[in-house]
Formats: sequence, structure tokens, C-alpha cells
Amino acid sequence: MTTTTTAPTSPASPTSPSAPAAAPPYRLTPRRVLRSEWHKLWTLRSTWITLLSSSLMILGIGLTMGITYEAGGDDADMDVVVIVLIGMQLSQIAVAVLGILCTAGEYANGMVRASMTAVPRRLPVLWAKAAAYTAATFLTTLGTVFATFLGAQVFLGDTEQAASLGDPGILRALVGSAAAMALLGLTALALGALLRSVPGAIGAFIGGVLLLPEVVSALPFDAVSDALRYFPTKVLQPIGSAQPVEDAVSPGVGLLALTLWALALLGLASLRLKRRDV
Repeated sequence: MTTTTTAPTSPASPTSPSAPAAAPPYRLTPRRVLRSEWHKLWTLRSTWITLLSSSLMILGIGLTMGITYEAGGDDADMDVVVIVLIGMQLSQIAVAVLGILCTAGEYANGMVRASMTAVPRRLPVLWAKAAAYTAATFLTTLGTVFATFLGAQVFLGDTEQAASLGDPGILRALVGSAAAMALLGLTALALGALLRSVPGAIGAFIGGVLLLPEVVSALPFDAVSDALRYFPTKVLQPIGSAQPVEDAVSPGVGLLALTLWALALLGLASLRLKRRDV
């Protein structure tokens, strides 16, 4: 008589019905890259410092303008949104510096190597940075401009500058101001990615974006004057005004111009990132 002995099936055997399923391979998706850059943005102290500084400048100066405004003065014919949000002219620098730190700052501290190692295709990193930064800047600025306008109206209610969100052009000017600030900062972010130097990008932004149009405007040529109407700093006034601005582009054209400036610089930065080593 012979006895047949069957060897027990190992729990770890691939043929065992109780073997655990293999873990799915890690997939690098645009959503995960975006979530990573969003988390990275908000864990940096520079993000909180610059956005808080920008908001405090807009809110503080706006409330001061409302408190110190005198009815019947020289500012009676000025646009109320321009008066209330005059602090945005200073906060542009803080927002631009944050955009530059998001890109050029990683080249300065070497973190860009880890980012590009995790995402070998490279370009999704830049696009995710741009999307996360633009969303954060827009939402923060949007809340600030609404709070500033409503707060200033507490003191302007008995003057000729009294206005409400339902008045013509007010809501469009407030939302447009926040969008313009985000697009201007996105331009700075693209400069940082293109130049890969924090001092160089800050100098290029201040000199090329903020000061150059004022210098070039002194040239006595009509073609120069027409071209300057589409420069980033020149389109901010019609975008942030509730009333039409003479000799300026429309708010919609101004936002389109800002978008094209930002996209053009992002395109150049993407081209360099694709063709050059980190």
C-alpha cells in the first residue's frame, strides 16, 4: 500500500487563494503633483509672511483712506475703488516676491533637484506651481479687497464716495483687481523660473515690469504710446476702476493682456526647463 502525501500550500504562494493582492504601482498624476505643490506652498513661512503683508497693506491703507477722507475735497471726482484699493500699488511687490521665491527660490536652496527627480517630465512641476500660486494669491487678494471696500464704506457712507457692491462697475472692479494681482504675480513667478535667480528676477520685475513703461513713455512716438497701453502696469488702472478710464484699454482687454504676458513668460520658462538641465 502506498500513501500519497500532498504538500501544504504556502500562504505566500502565488497560487494560494488567501494570498494578498499586489499593491498597485505608484502613479504620478497631475493631480498629485498639484497637491504636492499646494502643500509645499502653504508650508513655507514666506508664503504666510508675504500674503499677510500684502493683505495688511491693502486693508490698512484702504481703511486709512476711508477714515481720513474729507467730503467735497479734491478727491470728490475720483473712482471710489481706486481710492479704497490704492494700497495694491505697494502690495504688488510682496506678491511678486512670493511668486519669484516659488520658482527661483528652489534653485537657490537646491530643492529643485528633488522636485525634478520626483517628476522627471519637469513641466508638470512648473505648471502645478503656477496653478497653486495663482489660486492662493487670487483667493487671498479677493477676500482682502472685499473686506477693504466694505470696511472703508463704513466711513465713506456720508460722503460722495458712498457706494455698494450692487452699484455699476463695483463688483467687476473688485474681482478684476484680485485677478490682476494674481496674474501680475504669475508673471513674476515665470520670471523666476526663466532666470533661476532670486535677485535677478526681482530686478527684472521691478526694472522691466514696473519702471520700464514709465521711462519709455517719455519717448515722443505714437506707436510707443499705443504699445504701452498693453503693458502689465498700464492695464491695472482700467481693470481696477469702476468707471471707464480715458485713453486706456477696456477691463476685459486688460485682463487678456495680463494673461498673455504671463503665458508668454511661462512658455519661455517651460522651454528652458525642457531643454536645459536643472
